[in-house]
Amino acid sequence: MSERADLVVVGAGIVGLATARAVLAARPGAKVIILDKEGSVAGHQTGRNSGVIHAGVYYKPGSEKARFCTTGRQAMVEFCKDNGVAYEICGKVVVATSPDELGALSDLEKRCQDNNVPIERIDGARLRELEPYAAGISALHVKVTGIADYPGVCTVMVRQLLKAGAELRLSTAVQSGTDRSEGMVIHTDGGDIIADRVVSCAGLQSDRVARAISGPDGAGGMQIVPFRGEYFELAPSKTHLVRALIYPVPDARFPFLGVHLTKGVNGHVHAGPNAVLALAREGYSWRERNYTDLRETLMFPGFQKLARKYWKYGASEMARSLSRARFARALQKLVPAVQERDLEPAAAGVRAQALNADGSLVDDFAFVQRGRALHVINAPSPAATASLEIGKAIAARLELV
Repeated sequence: MSERADLVVVGAGIVGLATARAVLAARPGAKVIILDKEGSVAGHQTGRNSGVIHAGVYYKPGSEKARFCTTGRQAMVEFCKDNGVAYEICGKVVVATSPDELGALSDLEKRCQDNNVPIERIDGARLRELEPYAAGISALHVKVTGIADYPGVCTVMVRQLLKAGAELRLSTAVQSGTDRSEGMVIHTDGGDIIADRVVSCAGLQSDRVARAISGPDGAGGMQIVPFRGEYFELAPSKTHLVRALIYPVPDARFPFLGVHLTKGVNGHVHAGPNAVLALAREGYSWRERNYTDLRETLMFPGFQKLARKYWKYGASEMARSLSRARFARALQKLVPAVQERDLEPAAAGVRAQALNADGSLVDDFAFVQRGRALHVINAPSPAATASLEIGKAIAARLELV
């Protein structure tokens, strides 16, 4: 006989955990079951990002990214403060290194104003007071940006969820779903569960899980394409080169921010990421390949159109992936003192980027609701920053608050 639950959450990353937490806060005593195919929580995007508490600098005004980031940042800081999770509001600088970047920096300044992000436009002298080794003629100082231990956040959330009566079932994969009159039946390799509501927050597998549960249109026509972000760390003797976070002015023609330097809560300085097509959805190096994943990506019309549009950018990113010297040169635009020999390999991450069939990147958070199930298809940065607010919003959409 199948067991029953008020809510099944598929995915034990930070968004899934935050959703379960929001539901239990509103409905104490509800039966909530969290499933994940991995043997631990936060095994992919949550545990492999740069740990930034974002301020909302880059997001289109009025978008869910912009809206959730503002309130989510405040909520995340309070969560860390209240629960003893390591964090720091250290600020960041977005640096223009040449006159031809000043126009884009001004555009970014206007976007910050539209998003109510507190910033200060500073000159090169003030920049060097903040970051003595940074090169630049002008910059935005984003004072409310911070860093946090997101795996530590998840550890606390799990403890809170278990105390509130939730069940966490790791190493449990979802196989399919069936919508019946008595509820949504989730078929897993550990047995069936009948749920009143289902939320999938499956990251790199989000489109597949959505289709498995809700049928061919479960992902709303979107498909995940994995982009590996490769990082280096500065050698311990060189961490003094970066006090907080140093970012370039993003090139509006391309969908990624460019390599940057980020101090972590452990004092290490991450450099990166670049962005190259991963050869597997969970492929954290060139050696990790899954030909089913790769074939699915290459055959998707949306990826083919994207590749034709950005092939030169992709080629330059691949070249930088294969050359530490190229990577170092990109960093030297921001901090000239960084040398190739200062870069030590660090763990890579894979970004789950949703694409539409027309080749356009899904730029905002994307949710697809099908009956009793709501699927989070696209949850890129700033999803970790905004996770507590995203969880509340999902619970509200399912009328569970």
